[in-house]
Amino acid sequence: MENIDSTKYYVLYDGDCGFCNFWVQWILARDTRDHFMFASLQSDFGQKFLKERGLETKNFNTLYLWKPQGFYLIKSKAVLEIAKILGGTYGLLARLNFLPAGVTDIIYDRIAANRQRLATESCLLPTPEQRRKIIS
Repeated sequence: MENIDSTKYYVLYDGDCGFCNFWVQWILARDTRDHFMFASLQSDFGQKFLKERGLETKNFNTLYLWKPQGFYLIKSKAVLEIAKILGGTYGLLARLNFLPAGVTDIIYDRIAANRQRLATESCLLPTPEQRRKIIS
């Protein structure tokens, strides 16, 4: 993948999900240290990410957090790492990382299964500063 900034964390999410877009907006608003970039799983970037790792390319129920030349995390482990990177009071959520992924992923999967019902009706209208963080 070209034009990758190895100093950033890439959040890959379901771009057609209002609930997922709400959380992208939430992270954008709190990413004061400019740590994150975002791409929908349906985008060329997202599809290439999935294909290069042999991951499912049609199921978008999973959130991924990717650190180039480092790691990628999925589901609840991705959420907890995002909280840790944001720091402050959000970093307290990362303390749940001691729980096994099987336990925290049960909660994640329940939310993912109901995310369409939890979706908000608002659309992402990023500022110009935020727009440069979203890969299409």
